[in-house]
Amino acid sequence: MAPFPLPLAAAAQGLSPQAVNLLDAGSLLAAFGTLGIAVVLFAETGLLIGFFLPGDSLLFTAGLFCVPGAHGPVHLSLPLVLGSASAGALLGAQAGYLIGRRGGRALLARSHSRKLHEGAQRAEELLDRYGHAKAIVLARFVPIVRTVLNPLAGALDVPARVFALWQVIGGLVWTVGLVLAGYALGSSVPDVDRYLLPIVALVVLVSLTPLAVEMIRRRGSRTPNEGSR
Repeated sequence: MAPFPLPLAAAAQGLSPQAVNLLDAGSLLAAFGTLGIAVVLFAETGLLIGFFLPGDSLLFTAGLFCVPGAHGPVHLSLPLVLGSASAGALLGAQAGYLIGRRGGRALLARSHSRKLHEGAQRAEELLDRYGHAKAIVLARFVPIVRTVLNPLAGALDVPARVFALWQVIGGLVWTVGLVLAGYALGSSVPDVDRYLLPIVALVVLVSLTPLAVEMIRRRGSRTPNEGSR
């Protein structure tokens, strides 16, 4: 049995990018390599249409594929991956902020995606609860919220210098941290690429935990109020 699913094997053999699974980090890396990391992160953090892209698992998987001797569909250079990931995430966030300045709320209002609107609500709550600096950094680690918070920050007139400073700090911690985590695991566990799918699934699960915890907390806070009516 092959260690990677069919989409990865097909991409590794140089088949048409049309067959690439956009939700599969390994498939994206096998088809587009380092450049794909920058494009995906730019879209996920800068464009509202990129909220579904697998940023967390892409970074972690890219780190695994940088390990010398790893039997993945593609071998990547760690310095190039770090540079590409950082550039895509930082430029994407800045682009999202500028889009927000020029009508982010109007763009969001046109969207019919329930997930995007929930992400926007969560992003506003982060800004209100933690302030600009901490919210901008924390949002990097929450799927969907990291897509919506950047244009929201622009629409809410978060000072440009404050946003730029903290999105750079948050972006570097997020990208470098996840890539190096994948690289460290791949370097310390022999043949870790054989367990790529369950590892990536775990990364996705961990990344979704903040949203799940918040939803449970909200439901818990509503129940007493509804019962008292």
